[in-house]
Amino acid sequence: MAGLIHIYCGDGKGKTTAAVGLAIRSAGAGNRVVFTQFFKDGSSSEISLLRQIPNITVLHTKTVGGFWKCMTTEQQAQASRDYTELFQAACISAKNAELLVLDEIVSACNHGTVPEDAVLDFLKSKPENLEVVLTGRNPSEALLVQADYVTEMKKVKHPFDRGVLARKGIEY
Repeated sequence: MAGLIHIYCGDGKGKTTAAVGLAIRSAGAGNRVVFTQFFKDGSSSEISLLRQIPNITVLHTKTVGGFWKCMTTEQQAQASRDYTELFQAACISAKNAELLVLDEIVSACNHGTVPEDAVLDFLKSKPENLEVVLTGRNPSEALLVQADYVTEMKKVKHPFDRGVLARKGIEY
């Protein structure tokens, strides 16, 4: 069976968590997994566990992390260079994998740090058996058309709305 394309999107908590769960499930089935993060520096709690699983390769860049709106112009330019290079490295690594997770790639496309055309070209020409997961808010119509699964996480209520900051082991 050909690998399918998943998008986990929305304003709710759980996009990365769902991708992590699928990565663990896939690795548990003996599949090779490439788990790639954009806008994150690899320090989230789940990454330390994913690194311990033999079939999972974790890719990220430490040069620029965090929210786009908080980056300087120089950091945004560096992020564009680094994230485009990271995406290319993920595509190369995925040639030997059964699952590729591109966590926050939708955000990278929305901010222009990774050209959406490059992502679309990859999705259209990906290895036949490669399953691909894309996460992030507000995927474009073009990305939605390419997807086989689209799951939207919708925030109904979140402690951040009343000033509770992200907590280690829960939100990161």
